[in-house]
Amino acid sequence: MIRTMRRLTAVLSAVLAIAMPSGQVPARQTPPLQAGVDLEETTIAELQRRMDSGQDTARSLVEKYLARIDTIDRQGPALGSVIETNPDALAIADRLDAERKAQGPRGVLHGIPVLIKDNIATADRMMTTAGSLALAGFTPPKDAFIVERLREAGAVILGKTNLSEWANFRSTHPSSGWSGRGGQTKNPYALDRSPSGSSSGSGAAAAASLCAVAVGTETDGSIVSPSSNNSLVGIKPTVGLLSRSGIVPVAHSQDTAGPMARTVADAVALLGAMVGVDGGDPATRDSVRHGGRDYSALLDASGLRGARIGVVRNKLFGSSPAADRLAEAAIADMRKQGAVIVDPANIPTLGTFDESELDVLLYEFKADLNKYLLWLGPAAPVHSLKEVMAFNDAHAPQELPYFAQEIMAMAEEKGPLDNADYKAALDKNRRMTRTLGIDAVMTKHKLDALVAPTGGPAWLIDLVNGDGGTATSASLSSVAAVAGYPHVTVPMGYFRGLPLGISFIGRAWSEPTLIKIAYAYEQATKHRHPPTFAPTADLR
Repeated sequence: MIRTMRRLTAVLSAVLAIAMPSGQVPARQTPPLQAGVDLEETTIAELQRRMDSGQDTARSLVEKYLARIDTIDRQGPALGSVIETNPDALAIADRLDAERKAQGPRGVLHGIPVLIKDNIATADRMMTTAGSLALAGFTPPKDAFIVERLREAGAVILGKTNLSEWANFRSTHPSSGWSGRGGQTKNPYALDRSPSGSSSGSGAAAAASLCAVAVGTETDGSIVSPSSNNSLVGIKPTVGLLSRSGIVPVAHSQDTAGPMARTVADAVALLGAMVGVDGGDPATRDSVRHGGRDYSALLDASGLRGARIGVVRNKLFGSSPAADRLAEAAIADMRKQGAVIVDPANIPTLGTFDESELDVLLYEFKADLNKYLLWLGPAAPVHSLKEVMAFNDAHAPQELPYFAQEIMAMAEEKGPLDNADYKAALDKNRRMTRTLGIDAVMTKHKLDALVAPTGGPAWLIDLVNGDGGTATSASLSSVAAVAGYPHVTVPMGYFRGLPLGISFIGRAWSEPTLIKIAYAYEQATKHRHPPTFAPTADLR
């Protein structure tokens, strides 16, 4: 759920290029991959047309995606994005095919294969481990609420994706996309580059068309950053739009699941299917009133016309010249589509809540993880954060070969959530990101959305030093994440063959506005192209 801890712990440690034109596609560096080739870049709408016409069935789609996973993820480029496939996927597909034949489809996700991150509980023959060997071999007592919603919608849970272990909340020097159970996930656009984390497997798998769509989770950047670095649309919803019940937590004040897809239309189809009020997660009590199960009416190609969009320049431009150039072009494209650009529309509080964000995450991680492990029941192999750390120490060659667990140790030292320091930090976070942050600048300029580059190009995988390069740069993700407000990223082009995204954020529950803007930008530019599985970035 955390994109990288290096940025957050920079404060803590003090205390303790020529751009490739966006339309140019680098030459394929590996032989064409034939398995499931007719699935490459295929949308949910097209898959439904195939099933309606009889060209495909849910079963044939599952078979093709499984073959593609075997060819691309297990062999060939060996992305390492899928940590486990569902042994019941074909049987589920058969039942859904019979139901379609007898009474028609349930909706847009009927028979659609979906991959979900391996920190989202499923009460089936798959494990839910958060990438940790400490939970290997154990099945949770019930499905996560969003999994129940997906099954009700007729989706086929195809398997689980790899992630940064414990959602990247373990070490100050992690390698995003690495877990003790799944190893290192690679970026399909350049195999020596990071897919970013912690929803690394969901990002790489969706980008490589190993599924129709994927589900990720985010605490700060872990949906939007891997979406940007894998040329995907990522939607980090308002905290409370989607239930967190049954999801291995980092911090309840910021955690959420969200869709990762190759198009805005597919992302919103997946988002709508997961919305619902969950008695087990009080934050969702307003989700239906503010959300909806069908966002398709918002897919308006003219949605930028008249939209007031503010450019957040302070701290978010200047880290990556390539991202800056592409963002300037993206802003110009929005203006051409009729958007009213307010430039600058800076958020004055950026950088003022880094310490308090980390403090809140440490307190909540200990409390929330202990609560989740208790929910697993007495048969669970570990029952507390302290036991997880002891397991890691006892299995250091498998769990701690590249980086340690400093973040976990810091969290274990924290007290309960009635601690005055925790309450003060949480209050500061909300004041700086909401009242004096996003809400203030949007009110001042009468804005519909704020925009900035999602981040820079993917950095090299480095198991010696951990994440580096643009992984440590400031990002629009933090202010939206800490506020609990929505964030949508859309592909905006490529630099040396590496994808970059443009981000739109807004007030709480402004998903409809952001979706409308994001779709219009996507349709006007259509930057995304499939990955080439190149061994490295195009340095020509």
